[in-house]
Amino acid sequence: MSVPSLLVRARRLAGSPWADAALALVLAAAQTAPLLFRSDVSGQPWHWWGYVVAIGASLPVAARRRAPVTVLVVCITVGSLYDLVDVVAPQPLWYGVLVALYGVASLCSAKTRLTIFTLVCGIGLLTVGSADTAARGIVMYAAAYALGRAAAGRRAQAEALEERAARLERDRRVDAERAAERERARIARDMHDVLAHSISLMVVQAEAGAAVVERAPARAADAFEAIAGTGRDALDQLRRMLSVLKDADGTRAPQPTVADVPALAAQVNGAGLAAVCVVEGEPRALPADCGVAAYRIVQEALTNAVKHSGAASAEVRLHWHADGLDLRITDDGRGAAHALPSGGHGLIGVRERAAACGGTAKAGPRSDGLPGFEVSARLPVAARLEGSAA
Repeated sequence: MSVPSLLVRARRLAGSPWADAALALVLAAAQTAPLLFRSDVSGQPWHWWGYVVAIGASLPVAARRRAPVTVLVVCITVGSLYDLVDVVAPQPLWYGVLVALYGVASLCSAKTRLTIFTLVCGIGLLTVGSADTAARGIVMYAAAYALGRAAAGRRAQAEALEERAARLERDRRVDAERAAERERARIARDMHDVLAHSISLMVVQAEAGAAVVERAPARAADAFEAIAGTGRDALDQLRRMLSVLKDADGTRAPQPTVADVPALAAQVNGAGLAAVCVVEGEPRALPADCGVAAYRIVQEALTNAVKHSGAASAEVRLHWHADGLDLRITDDGRGAAHALPSGGHGLIGVRERAAACGGTAKAGPRSDGLPGFEVSARLPVAARLEGSAA
């Protein structure tokens, strides 16, 4: 068990009713001890009244947390009756009063505790028989009050620390839940990209293979081989993504990056879309998230070209700048008029991926005025690298 846990348990035990009851018994024993171990001048036991008052001025302390003011009044009142008989041990009955005053200072509001403290000191000054006794009483009352205020301060500090710890734990859980949500969203986008792209290619290739199986068996065999290759690639990517869910510390195969874009364009060629990849400028190292985002953006754009645009050709252009990478994927299909499936999240995912890297993305009719559709994105590569180095 940790030290903070032990301290919390000790504090709770000290504040329990059983602890107060034990304290009341200790005080009663201390107040009755002079009556038990001493006798009067004649050698006779002390009067029974002394026992009653000594115990009666101590036991109420057991309820000091529930009614601190009432307990203090009872202790003072009962203690003042001690000298009603002469045959009692000479002793002041201060213990119960001091503990009760400590409770008032620790538990009551400022107005209540200051009023009670003033009254107790005033009554003490008026009822004691000598200046020395009055001075001792005031010093002990002040000490009990100060200890009570110190205990209240420690209790408030401990409660504040517990509240802060609970708040930090809540914040940690919320952050963990948000991180898990972001990870699930990322995996969902990746699975959407992989499945949409691969299944679209496999459907197109299967249809093409079925159409030429009798007329050109060699071309049909190539189509079916392309289907198998696409399926194997999709399984590999899905296996890598699912390993994130079941093995947080295991070794995983790397995610596809911008270096895999030319191979992606070549893969689409087997689906009946003449896709080319053009690279301009000097390629640079990308942060891991930017590389994956670039690949997935191109993948989503080519998938839409295969599935929805009716395009015969597409071009993927990677333009490297000193401060970033521009992606531009164009096709010669139906352009903005082609209907994307309702409820689809592909183009939304493109914008989200670019935004997650600090970039931007847009989709619409081709910017050069030719028929077709265009997806473009800009990823601020250099800024991210400099930030990472800093």
